[in-house]
Amino acid sequence: MSWLKRNLFFAIGSLVALLLMGLAGWFLYAKWSQNNEVLANLNSDYEKLKGLNSANPHPGSGAVNNIKIAQQQREQLRDFLKKTQPFFQPIPRIPDLPKVTDRDFSAALSQTIEQLRTEATNASVALPPDGYNFSFTSQKSKISFAPGSLNRLPTQLGEIKAIAEILFEAKVNALDNIRRERVSSDDSFGLQTDYLTEKTETNSLAVLTPYELTFRSFSAELAAVLVGFAGSPHSFVVKSINVEPAPAVAAPEPTMPVMTTMPMMVPQANPMAEEMSRAQREQSAAAAFASRYGTRGGGQSLGGIQYRGLGEGAQQPAYVPQPGVMAPTGSPSGKGGLPTVLDEKLLKITLSLYIVKPLPMK
Repeated sequence: MSWLKRNLFFAIGSLVALLLMGLAGWFLYAKWSQNNEVLANLNSDYEKLKGLNSANPHPGSGAVNNIKIAQQQREQLRDFLKKTQPFFQPIPRIPDLPKVTDRDFSAALSQTIEQLRTEATNASVALPPDGYNFSFTSQKSKISFAPGSLNRLPTQLGEIKAIAEILFEAKVNALDNIRRERVSSDDSFGLQTDYLTEKTETNSLAVLTPYELTFRSFSAELAAVLVGFAGSPHSFVVKSINVEPAPAVAAPEPTMPVMTTMPMMVPQANPMAEEMSRAQREQSAAAAFASRYGTRGGGQSLGGIQYRGLGEGAQQPAYVPQPGVMAPTGSPSGKGGLPTVLDEKLLKITLSLYIVKPLPMK
């Protein structure tokens, strides 16, 4: 203890030196690890540089700078994407509000369905019976909806309205069904024919939302539907088309008319009336003959064919049906009119499509 008192400064200095050496060792170890990390990064960058130098195409050297050329091409691609933006206009949501409440969507859904039914009636497009709801049967009678569903249901309502209006504008004969993907827990209790098993896909450029349409029409209306999708400012991409003959619709049973027996009056023969009627027919036939062939009755020639009159064996005028008297039976005459050139049958079309929604550009 006395030694420590005599060498107090030496002991304190030794302790401080020991502490500083420990700190120096810790600092050296830390920097040594950082040095190893920097060395590893340097080796990685060196290997990457060697790979670029041996790559095809080469990054360039001298006057040729392939990296700069690649950057210029990237800018050209971005300019092209900007030019194509007018062809990828988003479809407005229904209702198009920043925040949609249950009340807002319930009112908009009822109004939109009624509007689509009216448009279908005006375009003479038949809809399924019992009030078709355009795949929103599970939501039609609700006033509150599953949590989180109001983020996507307004978008689907706007997209289905745009699809249905293209079909109505093409004047298809009948719309059988529109199917969409399930986006809400409420959809688990709806009609199974309203939904698809496919889901929305997202890639590096856009979001692809699937839909499926089933309608009946002829080929001209089908062409009008495809033209409508192609000319729309919204981005519809037809994935597949399945065409088959439409099923025949059973015709209503004909009702047999009730036959009533009416007494038929047989007119008495009147020689004077028959003679006058014959004279009138003679005069009418002579006038018609003269107007067509340029000759008159009685042998007076007007430069045409001599008129012979209605003598024995002459052709009688065509039979004119009288009320209450049945027409005489005879051999059927030949069927007139133009020949049938195109006899097209009604088609049932199932069309699958995607709605393409581009992602925001980075």
